[in-house]
This record gives sequence, C-alpha cells and structure tokens, in this order.
Amino acid sequence: MQDLSTTDFNESWTDKPFILTDPVKSWALWNLWDQNTMRKSYGVIKFRAEAVDWPLQAYLDYMDNTSDESPLYLFDSLFVEKMNLAVGTNGEYQVPECFGEDFFTALHEQRPDNRWLIIGPERSGSTFHKDPNATSAWNAVIRGSKYWIMFPTSRSNPPPPGVYVSEDQSEVTSPLSIAEWLLEFHVEARATPGCVEGICHAGEVLHVPSGWWHLVVNLSPSIAITQNFVPQAHLPKVLAFLKEKPDQVSGFKQDVADPYGLFLQRMKQQHPEILEQAMRQMERAKQGRKRKWDELVKSRDEDEAQNANSIGFSFGFSDADEDDVS
Repeated sequence: MQDLSTTDFNESWTDKPFILTDPVKSWALWNLWDQNTMRKSYGVIKFRAEAVDWPLQAYLDYMDNTSDESPLYLFDSLFVEKMNLAVGTNGEYQVPECFGEDFFTALHEQRPDNRWLIIGPERSGSTFHKDPNATSAWNAVIRGSKYWIMFPTSRSNPPPPGVYVSEDQSEVTSPLSIAEWLLEFHVEARATPGCVEGICHAGEVLHVPSGWWHLVVNLSPSIAITQNFVPQAHLPKVLAFLKEKPDQVSGFKQDVADPYGLFLQRMKQQHPEILEQAMRQMERAKQGRKRKWDELVKSRDEDEAQNANSIGFSFGFSDADEDDVS
C-alpha cells in the first residue's frame, strides 16, 4: 500500500507485516544517499560493524570487494549523532506517520537504543531474531533490496525451522549461516503455517510487528534505516517484558538500573490513563496464560493417570490374591 494513517494502523495493522511505498520517497535522504555520496560526506567517520568500528570508507571498500558467504554487516545505533542528521518534518528523514506513536519517548534521553543505520553487501543480513524489549519496528530501504521471511510468535507455534530457543527464550541459536539456512530449511519454512515473506525494494518501508521472528538478507548492496517503537496496542507486551524478563532487557544505558520501574514512573507522570489500561490488559493476559498452563498440567496429569490405570497395577492394599490383580 502507498501509505497508512496512525488511526488505521492502530485499528487494523499493529499485528501484521506490511510494506509502504510512499513515505521514504519524500525524505531528503532519498535523493542524497548512495555509496558514492556517503563515501564523500562521511568516509572518515567510524561506524559499528560486527563489534568493530570501521571508517565508512574502509567498510565501503570491503563491501565493494567481498566474496564472503556471510559478509560483515554495518549496524550503527549512533548514526544520527555521528552524521549530524536532523530527524523530523524538515530533517533528512522523518518517522512515517503511522509509526509516530511511540511510548518509549516518555523516557526521553534514557530510552533504550532505538534506531540504526544498516549498510551491507549482497548476501549480508540478520539471522532469525525478534526485536528487543518486545518492541515493534520499521525498516526503510534507501538503496538496494531486502528479502524478508517472518513468523508470528505464540505459545502454540514453535520457532521457525532450524531455530532453537531455550526454555526461557533468553538464548536463540541457529547453527547455520543465512545461506545454509536457506538451502536447508527454506522450503520447509515457506510451508509452515503463519509464514510471511516478501521483498522490500528501495524507497519502501516494512513493518515488523512486536514478537515476530524474522530473517533478512540483502539481495543487492543496501543502505537502510530501521527504528523500534512502542505503539499503544503493544504497550502491555512491553511492560510485561520489562517486568518479567529483566535479564533479557537490552539497549538501556548503564545508569538505568531498573528499566521497568523507570518506564512505569514516566508513564504515570505523562500518560496515566493509558498506563492504567495497559496494566489491566497485562494482568488479563497473565491470567490467561496461567489458565492455559493449569489446563495443560491438568490434561497431562489425567493422561498419566489413565496410562497408569491401563497398565493394570495397583499400589493399594487389599485382601485379594495376586490373581485378582488385572
């Protein structure tokens, strides 16, 4: 679709992946950024790629010449500051209208990392993951094209084929590179219920709903910007994640000792009614999960009891002879 209003997004699209074709083409960056102009304007500035800071000139040289099966991927969270960019209506880029609602803005400068410049050659990309802290995301392609394959998350759905998750979901492993995964599991994955796939071309922006597994691979050399956000529809999920999985919370600065407590405090100050509603929804969801767990345990116990009875042994005491035990 071409574009989407905030109202339509909140009413119908917060849980669905989709691609918009118009917003990026109104950005100043759309006409300014390609490898050559970025090399001239920002070549000496260092950006993060695979835990190493590279001068952009050096990374672009690598990008132009690499034949690696799994190329290094530039992924920098401080690009706005490093490049002295203005973000907004009169800036180099602006958040698409439908993604403008973001309750992590209540944290101001203490919010977790939320935006990244992404540059990579053909074949580079990200293996399966979910976005941090139960946030949603948008990914805008300025140059190149990206293939996406995505899966919704629920307690009844397993992770994508070839992806292994620890019981508390704190560790995600995929023993294969992107290329190996595509060769080994792509056909199976495409036949898996809930699978969504597509190509996001230059000038387009893709929405990643909260909690969705996704793998991304560049089909050609690409430049993109991505940003995470918290719409009202997923505020209960974010609150629950911060509260129940503090060891998995990421992106906050070291001086934020209690992200959940800080977020709760700021929301009470700035959006008390919305917070109250989200807390009620979070509690209802928690109770729903508990009921499902209780039903699962009850069903398991009943199955075990039935199996034990069918074996024909009794551990009670009686005056019956052994021959009476069937």
